[in-house]
Amino acid sequence: MRVAVLIPALNEEEALPLVLADLSRRRPDRVVVVDNGSVDRTAEVARAGGAEVVVEPRRGYGSACLAGLRHLSGDPPDVLVFLDGDHSDDVEDLPRLLAPIERGAADLVLGDRTAQAERGALPPQQRVGNLVATTLIRALTGLSTRDMGPLRAIRWSALMGLQMADPAFGWNVEMHMKAARAGLRVVELPVRYRPRRGVSKISGTVRGSIKAGVGMLGACWTYR
Repeated sequence: MRVAVLIPALNEEEALPLVLADLSRRRPDRVVVVDNGSVDRTAEVARAGGAEVVVEPRRGYGSACLAGLRHLSGDPPDVLVFLDGDHSDDVEDLPRLLAPIERGAADLVLGDRTAQAERGALPPQQRVGNLVATTLIRALTGLSTRDMGPLRAIRWSALMGLQMADPAFGWNVEMHMKAARAGLRVVELPVRYRPRRGVSKISGTVRGSIKAGVGMLGACWTYR
């Protein structure tokens, strides 16, 4: 099973070397970092760490993910892992996330941070946003999950069938809802979660939290 890891990154010069060092011990077949308009040395440290670098100047988490998919489409993996570049996700959880896909029991495996997050890693506004989004998704699609976390693994063929399109904060909501509509086998597993390195562009600011919340609610309406 060929596994690729996709890391959207915006100004992650400090944290990204730690993420790539951790991944080197897990040896995925490919690691792709999408530099989403950074003004620091994100791209340079990514290349130095052995990653393939894609530059996507159009800001937005979904835009970065879509650029990564285009890059990988010429030689696609069997499974794609989405991982944040801020060192908050623990790559030691990857074998557990990949196992259900490898044994044919799941198409999409989601990481649930709610029970194992370290102190301060999931601020109150982020927990509330997760609760609202997952409640709406359950009401609209019947898919019951606990978290909207970034760490997830999905079979490439299943991902292509979803025809993902959201360019911003609604990306994960879109994936949840389209996966439910498509009848994908979805598994959610607890994962560890650390306080991020550096300043959060989303949950660490009031403006970022509001934008993320509006984006998730808008995605729930769009993909209902």
